[in-house]
Amino acid sequence: MNHTAIYAGSFDPLTLGHMDIIQRGSKIFDRLIVAVAVNIEKKYLFSASERVRLLKECTGHIPGVEILP
Repeated sequence: MNHTAIYAGSFDPLTLGHMDIIQRGSKIFDRLIVAVAVNIEKKYLFSASERVRLLKECTGHIPGVEILP
């Protein structure tokens, strides 16, 4: 049986705390979807596409992690 989890957040900026949760989650679940959220009322440092790219770069070595906007 495959277990999938979703971790949603703005990730702006991506922190070591976010990375810790992603690394721990990848060990618990077969698949971890990291969903990059957009809140129209929040001012962001990075665009959504930049945040997705940064997350992909930082998590590329972690098996089972998928980054989605």
